Amino acid sequence: MDLYQLKTFVTVAREGSITRASGLLHLSQPAVSAHIKAMEDALGVSLFERTPRGMSLTRDGQRLLLKAEQTLAAHDELMAEARRGKGELSGTLRLGAGSNSSNEAIGRLLTVLSERCPGVEVILKHRSSQEILAGIRNGSLDAGFYNEPGEAPPDLATVEVAEFAIYLVAAPGVVSRREDWRAIAELPWIYPTESACCSRTAERLFASQRIKPKRIISADRQEVTKTLVVSGIGVGLLHADAARDAERRGELELLFEAETRVRVLFAHLASRAEDPVLIAASSIMRARD
Repeated sequence: MDLYQLKTFVTVAREGSITRASGLLHLSQPAVSAHIKAMEDALGVSLFERTPRGMSLTRDGQRLLLKAEQTLAAHDELMAEARRGKGELSGTLRLGAGSNSSNEAIGRLLTVLSERCPGVEVILKHRSSQEILAGIRNGSLDAGFYNEPGEAPPDLATVEVAEFAIYLVAAPGVVSRREDWRAIAELPWIYPTESACCSRTAERLFASQRIKPKRIISADRQEVTKTLVVSGIGVGLLHADAARDAERRGELELLFEAETRVRVLFAHLASRAEDPVLIAASSIMRARD
């Protein structure tokens, strides 16, 4: 049993999925499964049970998880101390990224941080904006990219890395007159109600146009929203890039551009402003050139 297998065990335990763990570890799914089996053979216990929801820790797995995390933490501290002796920045950056975050900004951060600070390990976790904010506040994430349709919360230090618009869209022919808001309100409205940017945009649209839709369908992802709207079920809210791309393909019509401009922010707790790893990451995000 080696450190790579321990890291695989901890990652699968945290993610509850071999598929997600393989993506984070940059390993194939068979390799992840092989690591888990090798650990189980070496320890003589079963660590996981396969369930319809994914990988669930057994009692033995729950008992050994803390020890595995402590072992990995001790290894990281040993390596960090060695690097500090050479004057190199080291540590771990647990980074949250939304499905609609700026890929260019994420790529730039990972590339430049790897070049400047090879001793910093980045663990990228894909979450919704609300989950990223919760993770930053509860300590499970160090920083993250999230979508902010208003003012950033005062407990966060933020850097704006991009912005986008939101469009109200419909399949061609579903809406006869784009200015007829009473008729539009009769149709189902489709958008992710758990998304702060889309839900706030919808509320502002309802208020500004003095309408109240008869039915709202909550989609968990933007791609689901687009599929439902393209099928003609109702109108929906899409981020500008997805909306314009669908319009170019003739799948959707752009009915209305919302006044709300959504910013993509890189954020961490303001109370951690002196953290060397976060200082390095924030400086990369501020350098736009």
